[in-house]
Amino acid sequence: MILDWHFKTFDELSTEELYQMLRLRTEVFVVEQRCCFLDMDNKDQLCHHLLGYRNGVLVAVSRIVPPGISYVHPSIGRIVVSASARGIGAGVELLNVSIEKLERLYGKAEIRIGAQLYLKRFYESFGFMQSSGPYLEDEIDHIEMTRRAGYKAD
Repeated sequence: MILDWHFKTFDELSTEELYQMLRLRTEVFVVEQRCCFLDMDNKDQLCHHLLGYRNGVLVAVSRIVPPGISYVHPSIGRIVVSASARGIGAGVELLNVSIEKLERLYGKAEIRIGAQLYLKRFYESFGFMQSSGPYLEDEIDHIEMTRRAGYKAD
């Protein structure tokens, strides 16, 4: 493993962990991507959070969203890797560990994500298939993608 992983419910997050998670999401989604949006959408409180640390610094996060919150099926959202951890496999590890944690919680369920269109190939490499037409969210092209229940890589 490249990163040290912590997996917690919202209530288990310390105030420092919560602050660092929200800071990282803001650094990437708001500042880097120049996107003015309210990241705190009242879903975090219902989710499990995956936090990836490198040398004690938070560099990767995702949230596991229960079924019925964003989609009928469970979802992985707010998938983000800091600029400092890109190109070393942290994103691949983040998605692999996210899928593993989701399946521990919900079994080999169908997984739905809302993906930025430019990351389509990345998500396809994990078995996700485009399941909607493109749509604009916060001035960035997105698509919904679905990974079938029980997917196994070839």
